[in-house]
Amino acid sequence: MKVFKWAALVLVVWAQAVLAQGPEQGIIVTGEGRISAPPDMATITLGVTENAETAGEVMDKVTASVAAILAELEAMGVAPQDRQTSGFYLSPVHNNRTSSSNDAPRITGYRAGNSVTVRVRDLDELGPVMDAVIKIGANNFNGLRFGLQDSKEAYAQARVLAVQDAALRANQLADAAGVTLGGIQRITESSHHGAPVMMEMAQSRSAMSDAIATGEVDVVAQVTMVFSIAP
Repeated sequence: MKVFKWAALVLVVWAQAVLAQGPEQGIIVTGEGRISAPPDMATITLGVTENAETAGEVMDKVTASVAAILAELEAMGVAPQDRQTSGFYLSPVHNNRTSSSNDAPRITGYRAGNSVTVRVRDLDELGPVMDAVIKIGANNFNGLRFGLQDSKEAYAQARVLAVQDAALRANQLADAAGVTLGGIQRITESSHHGAPVMMEMAQSRSAMSDAIATGEVDVVAQVTMVFSIAP
């Protein structure tokens, strides 16, 4: 009989521990802090796309063009760690068949492309860099993104704003519900760069330095905070 009593006691203690570790209760809010700053760095993804009758010929053309672009970037002072080949493709080009044709598709040539990702750490050189690579043969641009070389201070400021925003929300909810806000039980963070900055490009493939607006970069911090409800 004593064994059963001890077993029942252990079961009750275990059940109380499980209840204590259950889902959090209280007021859960998410706050956001946003810092906007002028960028001091740009990342460009550019490349070369060529067509030729044979695979070997088109690969030679692309390789030569990309080599010339990389050499020009080096001559303009872009450091080796700031220029990297980021993509390559080779595909056959087929003839155009009509919907009523029963002929098998025929390869008429080949298309190849190679992409290079470039970081420009001096924005005054961004326009000249883009002008130079276009003149050499870059004919494919897949993106231009501005950023901060060191975003630690911006994130620190954004986190402070995020915590303040979350605390304000929690107090508003507590007041609306007619309860007293207790202490902080948990804080978790998720931070990221905000929406892409504006980029304008001219219709012409020249004078690119006059066709780019850097705008601002958003650094966003988000925190989720759990507050208890005071008795």
